This record gives sequence, C-alpha cells and structure tokens, in this order.
Amino acid sequence: MRVVVTGARGQLGTDLVQVLGKEHEVFGFSHQELDVTDFDHTVEIITNLSPDMVIHAAAYTDVDGCELDPDKAYKVNALGTQNITIACQKTNSSMLYISTDFVFDGRKTEPYTEFDIPNPISVYGSSKLAGERYVSSLLLRYFIVRTAWLYGKHGKNFVKTILRLAEEREELKVVNDQIGSPTYSLDLAQAIAKLINTEWYGIYHITNSGNCSWFDFARKILEYAGKKEVKVKPIGSAELNRPAKRPAFSVLRNYCLELRGFPALRNYEDALKEYLSCLSAGR
Repeated sequence: MRVVVTGARGQLGTDLVQVLGKEHEVFGFSHQELDVTDFDHTVEIITNLSPDMVIHAAAYTDVDGCELDPDKAYKVNALGTQNITIACQKTNSSMLYISTDFVFDGRKTEPYTEFDIPNPISVYGSSKLAGERYVSSLLLRYFIVRTAWLYGKHGKNFVKTILRLAEEREELKVVNDQIGSPTYSLDLAQAIAKLINTEWYGIYHITNSGNCSWFDFARKILEYAGKKEVKVKPIGSAELNRPAKRPAFSVLRNYCLELRGFPALRNYEDALKEYLSCLSAGR
C-alpha cells in the first residue's frame, strides 16, 4: 500500500514509518512539512499522493497545554483531523486515527472496552473525541486506535523523565492515584501494521498488557535501570495542582482485538525491559 503518516517525527510516528516501511511505500510528514490545520495544504499533499491509507498520528498532546489553550487543542486535534478526513474522502483513502484513553472519565473500576461510552474530563480528551467523531461520521473505511501512556525511543516521555530526574535527585514524588497501561510505541506500531492489513474497520484499544499507577511504573523504571538507590514517594494528583484533570482509572481492554483473534500485546514490564536495554545500548 501507499501509506501517508502524519506526525512522522513524533514518538509513534517515527516507529510507524520504520515498521510500515518494511512492507509498504510510506510517506512520512512532520508537523513542519504538513500542518494539518492548513486545509488547502493538507488536501493538496494527500490528493497529490493519493494514498491507500492515511495514518493520522499528528496531535497536540500537551494535556495541560490543551487546558490552557483550548482553541489550539480543538484547531489541531478536532479540525486538523477533520481536514485529514476530508482529504481522505477526496482520494477514497482509508484512514487510521490515533486517539487516547483520555476520552474516558476514569470512573470505572474495570478496564474500558471499545463499547463503553466516552466522557472526557479535560480539553485534551474532548478535542481528541471530537476528532474521533469527524472520522466516524465522514468516512466509511476507518480505524480509530485508542492507546495510553505512550513511551518510545523518540521524543519526550515519562520513562526518559524519570531516568533524567534520577540523575538529579535522591527522591522523586510520583502520583499513585492514576492507573493505566504503559505502552511501548514500537509494540503499538507493530500492532497497527497488522491491523491495517485487514478490513476490520472500527474502534480498537491497543495497549501493552497489564496495568499500574504512575508511582509503580516509576519504581519499575528505576529497578530495571539499576537505580534502586533513588527513592520514590507516592503522592496524590491534587498535590500537583495541574490545570487539567486526569482520569483516575483509564486502563483500556483490547477487547476488539481479542474478539478478532489477535494475540495480546506483551506485558508492559517485558516491553519496558526491552526499551531500557535499547536505550542503554544506544539503539
């Protein structure tokens, strides 16, 4: 297939270009090369390439930034997605849209499935849900992939932040009242590569297996990185006083993948170990 990837220099986008490039003709565009908020430019690029599939990984993902600047959040995450969707209409391309666990309010006590009703509690979650609705209302052949707690080799992420802070401090304070499923972007990219070879369109949750709090995740990172001497203190989210609310429990059950017979993604602990070994080896 001819595949266009937006946000191709980002954490997931970089992995998508590398993984999909083994099987498909891939055209990756950074934010600078393809500004999704520019309707005419977006349509021009996609119509000129006439791809079979567009994977829309570009987004404004700064959760607190979205809360402080909702206009930017909706312009990028909602209207930017609408622009990509309209371009796909014109070229009769399929589309895969990367969404988030933040479309849920976090009030459940068991993992969210694709059949649960979204109810975002932040501007980021609302803007990403608006993007989902543009995709599902304007296209017939689409995948919406919700993921969570993403980390990878490229760009900033929680794992890199913890490792950096561990070099600077003897004790770290990490929230213990948010539960989710840490997901390695390379594992997500590989799962997406399998999904787009099907015609099983619709909404999918894709995360690594298992779940934990940010506090537990930080302890695992330090343990596997051989930095057990750094102490981690659990705190409540209220202590951070951030602009945006976070869902307390946003574990995503990969239910539709299960029903379709896809193997579960490996446990987040195994993925984290491999990721840290790649980081230390400079790979």
